[in-house]
Amino acid sequence: MTSDPAAILRDLAFSYRNRRVLDGIDLALARGETVALLGPNGAGKTSLMRLLAGRLVPSRGSVRVAGGDPGREAGIRRAIAWVPQEIALYPRLTVRENLEVFARLAGLKRAAREPAVVRALARAALDEVAGRLVGVLSGGYQRRANIAVALLTEPALVLLDEPTQGVDQAARAAIHAVLERLPEAGAAVLIATHDFAEAERLADRVLVLQDGALRLDGRLADLLAGLRAGPPEHEVALAEAAGPAAAAALRQAGFHPASPLTWRAGDAVAGGRDGAALLAHLRRHGVPVREIRVREPGLDGLYRHVTEESVRHPVRPPAEITA
Repeated sequence: MTSDPAAILRDLAFSYRNRRVLDGIDLALARGETVALLGPNGAGKTSLMRLLAGRLVPSRGSVRVAGGDPGREAGIRRAIAWVPQEIALYPRLTVRENLEVFARLAGLKRAAREPAVVRALARAALDEVAGRLVGVLSGGYQRRANIAVALLTEPALVLLDEPTQGVDQAARAAIHAVLERLPEAGAAVLIATHDFAEAERLADRVLVLQDGALRLDGRLADLLAGLRAGPPEHEVALAEAAGPAAAAALRQAGFHPASPLTWRAGDAVAGGRDGAALLAHLRRHGVPVREIRVREPGLDGLYRHVTEESVRHPVRPPAEITA
Protein backbone atom coordinates (compact mmCIF):
# COMPACT_ATOMS: atom_id res chain seq x y z
CA MET A 1 0.00 0.00 0.00
CA THR A 2 1.21 3.51 -0.81
CA SER A 3 0.76 6.52 1.43
CA ASP A 4 -1.10 8.47 -1.27
CA PRO A 5 -4.85 7.67 -0.92
CA ALA A 6 -6.81 6.67 -4.00
CA ALA A 7 -9.91 8.45 -2.70
CA ILE A 8 -10.70 10.99 0.02
CA LEU A 9 -14.12 12.09 1.25
CA ARG A 10 -14.35 15.12 3.55
CA ASP A 11 -17.49 16.13 5.48
CA LEU A 12 -19.56 14.53 2.74
CA ALA A 13 -23.32 15.00 2.73
CA PHE A 14 -25.90 14.07 0.13
CA SER A 15 -29.64 14.78 0.06
CA TYR A 16 -32.38 13.49 -2.20
CA ARG A 17 -35.93 14.80 -2.32
CA ASN A 18 -35.54 16.76 0.91
CA ARG A 19 -34.13 13.76 2.75
CA ARG A 20 -30.57 13.53 4.06
CA VAL A 21 -29.13 10.27 2.70
CA LEU A 22 -25.51 10.74 3.85
CA ASP A 23 -24.13 13.17 6.39
CA GLY A 24 -20.68 13.95 7.76
CA ILE A 25 -18.74 11.20 5.97
CA ASP A 26 -14.96 11.44 6.36
CA LEU A 27 -13.12 8.59 4.67
CA ALA A 28 -9.83 7.78 2.93
CA LEU A 29 -9.31 4.69 0.76
CA ALA A 30 -5.69 3.62 0.39
CA ARG A 31 -4.18 2.20 -2.77
CA GLY A 32 -3.72 -1.54 -2.53
CA GLU A 33 -6.37 -2.13 0.13
CA THR A 34 -9.76 -3.84 -0.03
CA VAL A 35 -12.54 -2.31 2.06
CA ALA A 36 -15.87 -3.99 2.78
CA LEU A 37 -18.86 -1.65 3.06
CA LEU A 38 -21.61 -3.16 5.23
CA GLY A 39 -24.99 -1.75 6.16
CA PRO A 40 -28.71 -2.43 6.03
CA ASN A 41 -30.80 -1.66 2.98
CA GLY A 42 -31.38 2.08 2.76
CA ALA A 43 -28.24 2.93 4.74
CA GLY A 44 -26.76 4.94 1.86
CA LYS A 45 -24.21 2.44 0.52
CA THR A 46 -25.15 2.77 -3.15
CA SER A 47 -25.33 6.57 -2.88
CA LEU A 48 -21.84 6.62 -1.35
CA MET A 49 -20.48 4.52 -4.20
CA ARG A 50 -22.22 6.66 -6.83
CA LEU A 51 -20.68 9.77 -5.28
CA LEU A 52 -17.25 8.16 -5.45
CA ALA A 53 -17.91 7.23 -9.08
CA GLY A 54 -18.88 10.82 -9.98
CA ARG A 55 -22.46 9.84 -10.83
CA LEU A 56 -23.90 12.00 -8.06
CA VAL A 57 -22.84 15.43 -6.80
CA PRO A 58 -22.58 15.96 -3.01
CA SER A 59 -24.81 18.45 -1.24
CA ARG A 60 -21.87 19.38 0.99
CA GLY A 61 -18.23 18.42 1.31
CA SER A 62 -15.85 17.03 -1.25
CA VAL A 63 -14.94 13.86 -3.13
CA ARG A 64 -11.40 13.44 -4.48
CA VAL A 65 -10.28 10.39 -6.47
CA ALA A 66 -6.75 10.13 -7.89
CA GLY A 67 -6.32 13.81 -6.99
CA GLY A 68 -9.38 15.15 -8.85
CA ASP A 69 -13.13 15.63 -8.62
CA PRO A 70 -14.99 12.75 -10.33
CA GLY A 71 -18.21 14.75 -10.47
CA ARG A 72 -16.63 17.43 -12.65
CA GLU A 73 -13.63 15.87 -14.40
CA ALA A 74 -14.18 13.23 -17.09
CA GLY A 75 -10.52 12.25 -16.96
CA ILE A 76 -10.86 11.36 -13.29
CA ARG A 77 -13.97 9.27 -13.95
CA ARG A 78 -11.87 7.16 -16.31
CA ALA A 79 -9.68 6.26 -13.31
CA ILE A 80 -12.71 4.72 -11.56
CA ALA A 81 -14.17 1.28 -12.25
CA TRP A 82 -17.83 0.88 -11.31
CA VAL A 83 -19.17 -2.70 -11.24
CA PRO A 84 -22.94 -2.59 -10.55
CA GLN A 85 -25.16 -5.42 -9.36
CA GLU A 86 -26.76 -5.63 -12.80
CA ILE A 87 -24.92 -7.32 -15.65
CA ALA A 88 -24.01 -4.44 -17.99
CA LEU A 89 -22.87 -6.41 -21.05
CA TYR A 90 -24.04 -7.13 -24.60
CA PRO A 91 -25.46 -10.68 -24.52
CA ARG A 92 -25.13 -11.25 -28.29
CA LEU A 93 -21.42 -10.43 -28.32
CA THR A 94 -18.64 -12.68 -27.11
CA VAL A 95 -16.71 -11.88 -23.95
CA ARG A 96 -13.77 -10.64 -26.01
CA GLU A 97 -16.02 -8.54 -28.28
CA ASN A 98 -17.61 -6.94 -25.21
CA LEU A 99 -14.20 -6.01 -23.89
CA GLU A 100 -13.17 -4.58 -27.26
CA VAL A 101 -16.34 -2.45 -27.39
CA PHE A 102 -15.88 -1.16 -23.85
CA ALA A 103 -12.18 -0.47 -24.47
CA ARG A 104 -13.20 1.85 -27.34
CA LEU A 105 -15.92 3.47 -25.24
CA ALA A 106 -13.39 4.05 -22.43
CA GLY A 107 -11.29 6.08 -24.84
CA LEU A 108 -8.32 3.73 -25.05
CA LYS A 109 -6.15 4.38 -28.09
CA ARG A 110 -6.16 1.70 -30.79
CA ALA A 111 -2.67 0.44 -29.92
CA ALA A 112 -3.61 0.09 -26.24
CA ARG A 113 -6.89 -1.81 -26.72
CA GLU A 114 -5.63 -5.31 -27.49
CA PRO A 115 -3.11 -5.39 -24.60
CA ALA A 116 -5.84 -4.08 -22.27
CA VAL A 117 -8.30 -6.78 -23.41
CA VAL A 118 -5.71 -9.55 -23.02
CA ARG A 119 -4.77 -8.26 -19.57
CA ALA A 120 -8.40 -8.00 -18.40
CA LEU A 121 -9.24 -11.51 -19.65
CA ALA A 122 -6.28 -12.91 -17.73
CA ARG A 123 -7.00 -10.98 -14.52
CA ALA A 124 -10.63 -12.15 -14.51
CA ALA A 125 -9.64 -15.74 -15.46
CA LEU A 126 -11.80 -15.65 -18.62
CA ASP A 127 -9.41 -16.84 -21.33
CA GLU A 128 -11.22 -20.16 -21.75
CA VAL A 129 -14.58 -18.47 -22.47
CA ALA A 130 -13.31 -15.39 -24.34
CA GLY A 131 -14.89 -16.57 -27.61
CA ARG A 132 -18.29 -17.49 -26.19
CA LEU A 133 -21.42 -15.34 -26.31
CA VAL A 134 -22.08 -13.62 -22.99
CA GLY A 135 -25.79 -14.51 -23.17
CA VAL A 136 -25.11 -18.26 -22.93
CA LEU A 137 -22.65 -18.05 -20.03
CA SER A 138 -23.52 -18.83 -16.42
CA GLY A 139 -24.21 -15.98 -14.00
CA GLY A 140 -20.80 -16.44 -12.42
CA TYR A 141 -18.95 -16.04 -15.72
CA GLN A 142 -21.09 -13.02 -16.60
CA ARG A 143 -20.19 -11.37 -13.31
CA ARG A 144 -16.50 -12.03 -13.94
CA ALA A 145 -16.88 -10.50 -17.41
CA ASN A 146 -18.52 -7.47 -15.77
CA ILE A 147 -15.44 -7.16 -13.55
CA ALA A 148 -13.11 -7.60 -16.54
CA VAL A 149 -14.71 -4.59 -18.26
CA ALA A 150 -13.95 -2.52 -15.17
CA LEU A 151 -10.28 -3.49 -15.30
CA LEU A 152 -9.62 -2.32 -18.88
CA THR A 153 -8.38 1.12 -17.86
CA GLU A 154 -6.13 0.08 -14.93
CA PRO A 155 -8.31 2.05 -12.46
CA ALA A 156 -7.14 3.72 -9.27
CA LEU A 157 -10.46 2.88 -7.57
CA VAL A 158 -12.66 -0.18 -8.09
CA LEU A 159 -16.25 -0.07 -6.78
CA LEU A 160 -18.22 -3.33 -6.61
CA ASP A 161 -21.86 -3.53 -5.56
CA GLU A 162 -22.81 -7.05 -4.33
CA PRO A 163 -20.38 -8.79 -6.73
CA THR A 164 -21.49 -12.36 -5.91
CA GLN A 165 -25.24 -11.82 -5.68
CA GLY A 166 -27.24 -14.73 -7.10
CA VAL A 167 -24.36 -17.08 -7.98
CA ASP A 168 -23.64 -20.59 -6.69
CA GLN A 169 -20.79 -21.50 -4.33
CA ALA A 170 -18.36 -22.54 -7.09
CA ALA A 171 -18.91 -19.28 -9.01
CA ARG A 172 -18.65 -17.32 -5.78
CA ALA A 173 -15.25 -18.88 -5.03
CA ALA A 174 -14.06 -18.10 -8.58
CA ILE A 175 -15.16 -14.45 -8.27
CA HIS A 176 -13.46 -14.18 -4.88
CA ALA A 177 -10.23 -15.47 -6.42
CA VAL A 178 -10.42 -12.65 -8.99
CA LEU A 179 -11.23 -9.99 -6.38
CA GLU A 180 -8.40 -11.07 -4.10
CA ARG A 181 -5.90 -10.14 -6.84
CA LEU A 182 -7.32 -6.69 -7.63
CA PRO A 183 -5.21 -4.72 -5.10
CA GLU A 184 -1.99 -6.12 -6.58
CA ALA A 185 -2.08 -3.44 -9.29
CA GLY A 186 -2.32 -0.70 -6.65
CA ALA A 187 -6.05 0.05 -6.86
CA ALA A 188 -8.23 0.74 -3.86
CA VAL A 189 -11.17 -1.69 -3.84
CA LEU A 190 -14.50 -0.92 -2.16
CA ILE A 191 -17.02 -3.79 -1.99
CA ALA A 192 -20.60 -3.23 -0.83
CA THR A 193 -21.91 -6.54 0.46
CA HIS A 194 -24.38 -8.18 2.83
CA ASP A 195 -22.22 -11.31 2.95
CA PHE A 196 -20.17 -11.35 6.17
CA ALA A 197 -18.11 -14.38 5.09
CA GLU A 198 -17.24 -12.54 1.87
CA ALA A 199 -16.14 -9.49 3.84
CA GLU A 200 -14.00 -11.63 6.16
CA ARG A 201 -12.32 -13.35 3.20
CA LEU A 202 -11.61 -10.31 1.06
CA ALA A 203 -11.34 -7.20 3.21
CA ASP A 204 -8.38 -5.53 4.91
CA ARG A 205 -10.77 -3.04 6.48
CA VAL A 206 -14.48 -2.89 7.32
CA LEU A 207 -16.94 0.01 7.28
CA VAL A 208 -20.46 -0.10 8.70
CA LEU A 209 -22.85 2.52 7.34
CA GLN A 210 -26.26 3.09 8.91
CA ASP A 211 -28.74 5.96 8.57
CA GLY A 212 -26.26 7.81 6.37
CA ALA A 213 -23.45 7.84 8.95
CA LEU A 214 -20.32 5.73 9.38
CA ARG A 215 -20.78 3.71 12.58
CA LEU A 216 -17.60 1.65 12.32
CA ASP A 217 -14.28 1.92 10.48
CA GLY A 218 -11.61 -0.57 11.50
CA ARG A 219 -8.94 -2.98 10.33
CA LEU A 220 -10.45 -6.45 9.93
CA ALA A 221 -7.61 -8.21 11.77
CA ASP A 222 -7.98 -5.90 14.77
CA LEU A 223 -11.76 -6.25 14.84
CA LEU A 224 -11.63 -10.05 14.69
CA ALA A 225 -8.87 -10.23 17.31
CA GLY A 226 -11.01 -8.18 19.68
CA LEU A 227 -14.04 -10.35 19.04
CA ARG A 228 -12.18 -13.63 19.49
CA ALA A 229 -10.57 -12.59 22.75
CA GLY A 230 -14.01 -13.08 24.30
CA PRO A 231 -16.24 -16.16 24.67
CA PRO A 232 -17.23 -18.28 21.66
CA GLU A 233 -20.64 -18.04 20.01
CA HIS A 234 -23.30 -20.70 20.38
CA GLU A 235 -25.35 -21.46 17.28
CA VAL A 236 -28.62 -23.39 17.28
CA ALA A 237 -29.66 -25.02 14.00
CA LEU A 238 -33.40 -25.72 13.84
CA ALA A 239 -35.22 -28.47 11.98
CA GLU A 240 -38.00 -25.97 11.17
CA ALA A 241 -38.70 -22.31 11.80
CA ALA A 242 -39.41 -21.48 15.43
CA GLY A 243 -43.02 -20.72 16.36
CA PRO A 244 -43.89 -18.03 18.92
CA ALA A 245 -43.34 -20.25 21.98
CA ALA A 246 -40.07 -21.69 20.67
CA ALA A 247 -38.83 -18.21 19.69
CA ALA A 248 -39.63 -16.92 23.18
CA ALA A 249 -37.67 -19.82 24.73
CA LEU A 250 -34.69 -19.11 22.47
CA ARG A 251 -34.70 -15.42 23.33
CA GLN A 252 -34.96 -16.19 27.03
CA ALA A 253 -31.88 -18.40 26.66
CA GLY A 254 -29.98 -15.48 25.10
CA PHE A 255 -30.30 -16.32 21.40
CA HIS A 256 -31.23 -14.05 18.49
CA PRO A 257 -32.26 -15.05 14.95
CA ALA A 258 -29.53 -15.03 12.29
CA SER A 259 -31.89 -16.68 9.78
CA PRO A 260 -35.22 -18.56 10.07
CA LEU A 261 -33.35 -21.80 10.84
CA THR A 262 -30.31 -20.43 12.71
CA TRP A 263 -30.19 -18.65 16.08
CA ARG A 264 -27.01 -17.38 17.75
CA ALA A 265 -25.83 -16.19 21.16
CA GLY A 266 -22.54 -14.42 21.75
CA ASP A 267 -22.06 -14.87 25.47
CA ALA A 268 -22.67 -17.58 28.05
CA VAL A 269 -26.24 -18.76 27.44
CA ALA A 270 -29.10 -20.34 29.33
CA GLY A 271 -27.63 -19.81 32.78
CA GLY A 272 -24.23 -21.27 31.87
CA ARG A 273 -25.55 -24.69 30.85
CA ASP A 274 -23.22 -26.93 28.88
CA GLY A 275 -24.21 -28.16 25.40
CA ALA A 276 -26.12 -31.25 26.54
CA ALA A 277 -28.00 -29.36 29.25
CA LEU A 278 -28.78 -26.51 26.84
CA LEU A 279 -30.09 -28.97 24.25
CA ALA A 280 -32.34 -30.62 26.84
CA HIS A 281 -33.53 -27.21 28.10
CA LEU A 282 -34.51 -25.98 24.65
CA ARG A 283 -36.22 -29.20 23.63
CA ARG A 284 -38.15 -29.20 26.90
CA HIS A 285 -39.55 -25.83 25.84
CA GLY A 286 -40.59 -27.07 22.39
CA VAL A 287 -37.68 -25.72 20.36
CA PRO A 288 -37.13 -27.94 17.25
CA VAL A 289 -33.35 -28.17 17.70
CA ARG A 290 -31.41 -30.10 15.08
CA GLU A 291 -27.98 -29.38 16.54
CA ILE A 292 -26.01 -26.92 18.65
CA ARG A 293 -22.65 -25.67 17.42
CA VAL A 294 -19.89 -23.61 19.03
CA ARG A 295 -17.95 -21.24 16.76
CA GLU A 296 -15.58 -18.30 16.87
CA PRO A 297 -17.36 -14.93 16.79
CA GLY A 298 -17.47 -13.31 13.36
CA LEU A 299 -18.32 -10.01 11.72
CA ASP A 300 -22.03 -10.76 11.80
CA GLY A 301 -22.06 -10.48 15.61
CA LEU A 302 -20.09 -7.24 15.57
CA TYR A 303 -22.35 -5.83 12.85
CA ARG A 304 -25.43 -6.68 14.87
CA HIS A 305 -23.98 -5.00 17.95
CA VAL A 306 -23.00 -1.84 16.05
CA THR A 307 -26.33 -1.45 14.25
CA GLU A 308 -28.41 -2.19 17.36
CA GLU A 309 -26.38 0.34 19.35
CA SER A 310 -26.90 2.98 16.69
CA VAL A 311 -30.66 2.45 16.87
CA ARG A 312 -30.59 2.85 20.66
CA HIS A 313 -28.17 5.80 20.53
CA PRO A 314 -28.52 7.65 17.22
CA VAL A 315 -25.72 10.14 16.47
CA ARG A 316 -28.01 12.60 14.73
CA PRO A 317 -31.75 13.36 14.46
CA PRO A 318 -34.01 11.88 11.78
CA ALA A 319 -32.89 12.82 8.29
CA GLU A 320 -35.62 15.20 7.17
CA ILE A 321 -34.40 18.59 5.95
CA THR A 322 -36.71 21.38 7.05
CA ALA A 323 -34.82 24.39 5.78
